[in-house]
Amino acid sequence: MDATGVLWGLCADDSRAAAALAVPFLTPLAINAHHPHRTAALAVLSGPARARHHGVASREEFLLHRNDPQRHAPDTHDDYGYEVTGYPAGWSVAAARAAITTATTALLPLLGDSDPTVRVDAAYVLATAADPAHTIRTALANGFATEGDAMVRAALLLAAAEITRAHPYPPTVRWLRERWHDRAEAPEVRLSAAVGWLCLTDQSAPEELRRAVDTLADNERAHAMEALPWMSAASGTNEPGLLRCRRCMLHPEEPDPEKVLWDSLF
Repeated sequence: MDATGVLWGLCADDSRAAAALAVPFLTPLAINAHHPHRTAALAVLSGPARARHHGVASREEFLLHRNDPQRHAPDTHDDYGYEVTGYPAGWSVAAARAAITTATTALLPLLGDSDPTVRVDAAYVLATAADPAHTIRTALANGFATEGDAMVRAALLLAAAEITRAHPYPPTVRWLRERWHDRAEAPEVRLSAAVGWLCLTDQSAPEELRRAVDTLADNERAHAMEALPWMSAASGTNEPGLLRCRRCMLHPEEPDPEKVLWDSLF
């Protein structure tokens, strides 16, 4: 196995500590436009910086950085638990985020890459970085202003929302509200803005938002939006991420298809 294969293995490792170690070594591959494994490196780069997020689609937990120092005391291990070695898993997640934050300057130009998939994945990676000076959110907003691809525009909004969960910034909340409210926006953009807005506020969902999401979030669009890594991570058994978000955030009374399937087996 070559060095690249070893790095892939580390990122896929059950040990968060091992995966976090791979982040600084994968970053140069991800920003090298001529490297044959560039897109693959970028796609897995932020995996170690996110833990226990698969299948998560509630307003309370979607896009949430659980070990953010603003929400947890420095000496706590939040709800990540421990590695098999006894190492606090939350520390590994924090280390991966710190490595991505250090590489922010090198990663930001990827938001302007010619490949839409690279732009989406770059936004997904940058969403895990610390952004107290709003440098990343400014780049996301500037990119959104000139971006023509609807799926990339949706990714830029979700990235801005995720960063804002860790570093509250009211203008982002207002921006997201404007985007889901704008009927001239592409459906993917309005849906991502609605999801992001719901995660950044504890206000009741306006009836207009409910109608927009229920109308736009059909099966075909939900499957297409699996191209967004946030949505693919939120998906469950026979339930695309967008539909899972709609159910958990707006219709919690509806049965969970995954639970119904498991109950039918026993």
